Parts: sequence; structure tokens; C-alpha cells
Amino acid sequence: MTIEHLTFIVTEEAQLERLDKFLAQELTHQFSRERLKQLIQEGAVCIDNSPAEKASIRLNEGDTVTLTIPEPVPLILDPQDIPLDVVFEDDHLLIVNKPRGMLTHPTGRQQRDTLVNAVLFYCRGNLSGINGVIRPGIVHRLDRDTCGLLMVAKTDIAHRGLAAQLKAKTARREYIALAQGNFSSDTGMMDAPIGRNPKQRDKMCVIDSGRPAVTHWQVKERIHQKFTLLHLRLETGRTHQIRVHMAHLGHSIIGDTLYGSGIEKQLKLNTPGQLLQAFRLQVQHPVSNEALEFEIPVDTHILKVVDQLKSDG
Repeated sequence: MTIEHLTFIVTEEAQLERLDKFLAQELTHQFSRERLKQLIQEGAVCIDNSPAEKASIRLNEGDTVTLTIPEPVPLILDPQDIPLDVVFEDDHLLIVNKPRGMLTHPTGRQQRDTLVNAVLFYCRGNLSGINGVIRPGIVHRLDRDTCGLLMVAKTDIAHRGLAAQLKAKTARREYIALAQGNFSSDTGMMDAPIGRNPKQRDKMCVIDSGRPAVTHWQVKERIHQKFTLLHLRLETGRTHQIRVHMAHLGHSIIGDTLYGSGIEKQLKLNTPGQLLQAFRLQVQHPVSNEALEFEIPVDTHILKVVDQLKSDG
């Protein structure tokens, strides 16, 4: 079995940080928070050569944190022959256009009909195992009802390279969205931390104790001063980030049943989910270092609703 060891020294800035949060920040996009907790429970994390007892333990300046990563265990998910819209593929990397309504990876409630099941079949199981058996190859994710471009790592070296670019903010992820209301300026930036909503655990929110989150936006088109077609760019990749930031500004994404106002029902708009699409991606190839750029046409659902709003006046 191949064993890998990663070592980190706790700085003054990270003093009293929770162990799982510290590792999540050090290993942004390489491991999910749940995967790190699992590794801690399995005894794979040591503090000054002693196994960490729990994920919530607080660290001290100067602590040496060691993470032992075993060889990925064999995948236990069922590959499924689900059609994939493949935008790019080589031996290390797969770029797919995820449809709206499909989960990126399995959850405790749903083990089938996800993008991972489809990719497992397509790649014959040859995917990076860094993020565990539930999220093979997954470097970042899109919400179920967000469609668009998604990177999948076929090798561990590709996974690490892509994750490093996301952490360094050199990978560029751009979105199109239809939002409620009329923005007061043509461009802007939302810099506000995002964390779990303490009152509604299925939701995220802007909260001081959350993780840093930055979203840039630019107005593409104003519709009757009541709706705005937006071009957005992520600096960070928090759960529900664009949806939370726009809702916090009072401009929720049309069709968003979790953070929205429900205006699409009042206007009888045909929205199968939030009208949000990852339409452009710029990244450096993790092995060849070639600059890659991908762009897909704007989602037809977004265009149809825009046309409906224009015609309704």
C-alpha cells in the first residue's frame, strides 16, 4: 500500500483553530471537510506524533500536524451508463457540462444517478481517489440545480494540480445568472464570509464565523429595471456561494427555492431550478501546463425566461 505523509506547522495566526478547520484551510479543494473528519476518526492525523482524538480539538502555535493518506480504497459506487456532455478529455482531465437536476456526487440519501456514477462508467473507474470513495475525481462541485462546466481529475497528479490552482485563485470560473431586482451599479464585488445557517442547517448564510468568500459580478442586461442578467466570477468556492451572496444583497437568483423570494411562481415563470450556469472555465493543464479555456452557450432555460420577462413587460 502506498502511504503519503503531509506535515504542517501551526502558526500564530492559526492558534486555537479547530483541527478539521485548520486542515481544510491548508488543503483547500484537495479534501472535503467530511473526508478530513473521517481521516481523523481513522487515526490518520497526529499532533506532535500523538493521534488526534477528535476533529474539534484546538491547536496551539508550534504544533506539528501530520496527515497520513493511505492508498485510496477501491470504489464501491455503481457506475451507470448515463449520457455525459464531454467538453474536453485527455489522460488526466475531463471537463463535462453537468445538466441541471443532477447531483455532482452521491450523498447519504442518494447513491445513484449522480455525475460521479456517470463518470465512473465513462472512465471505467480510472479516477483520482484523493477525495475518498464517494467523490472520486471531484475537485470542485456544482449544486444539483446549477448546470455547467465541471472539472474531473482522472489522476491524482491532476487532482493536486487543479486543487492547487483553485487554492491560489488562478483558475477562473465564470457564471451567468438571472437575478431579481435592478442593481445600483454595473459592476461590484461581494466580500463576506459564508457559513452554515445556525437556525436552518440545510442553508448557508453570510456570518462572521464563516469562511472567506468573494464573488465578483457585472451587469450584462437589465430587464424592465426589475430583473438583471449577471456575469459572475468566483474567487472562492464556498457552498451555495453565489446564491447566498446574491440573496444577501437582496437580488436572489430566479428559480432558487432555497434562498429566493418565490417571484417565479407569482409570474408563472418556467424555472426548473435556480437560473445559474457555470458557462466559462479557464485553467492551466495540471500536467502539460498548457493554458485551457472552455465556454459553452448560455443555458436555454435562462434565455427563455429572459425572453418571457421582456415580452411580459
